[in-house]
Amino acid sequence: MENLSIVYRSRDFLVVNKHWDVRIDSKTWRETLTLQKQLRHRFPELADPDTYYGFRFCHQLDFSTSGALCVALNKAAAGSAYKCFKERRVTKAYLALVRGHVQESRMTISYAIGRNNTEGRAHTMCIEGTHGCENPKPSLTELVVLEHGLYAGDPVSKVLLQPLTGRTHQLRVHCSALGHPIVGDLTYGQASGREDQPFRMMLHAFYLRIPTQAECVEARTPDPFLPTLDACWSPHTLVQPLDQLVQVLRAAPDPEPTEGDPRPCSPSMSLPGPGQPPPPPAKPPETEAQRASCLQWLSEWTLEPDN
Repeated sequence: MENLSIVYRSRDFLVVNKHWDVRIDSKTWRETLTLQKQLRHRFPELADPDTYYGFRFCHQLDFSTSGALCVALNKAAAGSAYKCFKERRVTKAYLALVRGHVQESRMTISYAIGRNNTEGRAHTMCIEGTHGCENPKPSLTELVVLEHGLYAGDPVSKVLLQPLTGRTHQLRVHCSALGHPIVGDLTYGQASGREDQPFRMMLHAFYLRIPTQAECVEARTPDPFLPTLDACWSPHTLVQPLDQLVQVLRAAPDPEPTEGDPRPCSPSMSLPGPGQPPPPPAKPPETEAQRASCLQWLSEWTLEPDN
């Protein structure tokens, strides 16, 4: 309950470094530890009685994923953050250990992602063209290789992932589709025979920037994938220094407001290089149904159970 790390705090926002294998919130009594409970324990004076969970989470992380998660401390701040997400102006970058040595040092992954309606896989996602893939939508992820090495004796790459769309399980599905599933992801990959099972899924929300009108919320969390923290991980080849990529992310101008899905395989949707910000993707008009759904979400500002 005490293990809660704060990486950014202002009058309107908190950014926490969520622990792996901790849910954001839950309506079930079985969950003895959630991020919501950690926040209420640490900051009882900041809990908002107008919300079901006590805190307004601006976005979500999977149960197994660690890292930066933004919490709005009032409804106005939540609305401003929501507007940034809706207009696709938020910058997010993740660190991951993936199976095998990724040969290309940089690539854009553009598999469309849909829900898997195969029996027994109801809560998973899949890429377009696979059996049971329902309603696939364009999805883009930028991948940059940081290091090659071994995890428990097996070849592994450390990568930086930048999701340019926000599909459910997008990074996990895209890495798996490349043939390089995330280490410890037992849904879209599998444990190797030698290591039995890693102690966690090796996916971490490393960098977050939300340029709201009142303030720019920017947070960087510590890198958890270091040999000093996990003796199973042994890097041997440096491909791209992480600090250089962070400088590029921080120096890049915030994206112009845009909504909707980017075009698949758009060459302009790449991780920005120094002095080369990507132009915004095409902007389809918002439908009345989408607008009504967005307004309803903002008015309620709660998450689904166990999401």
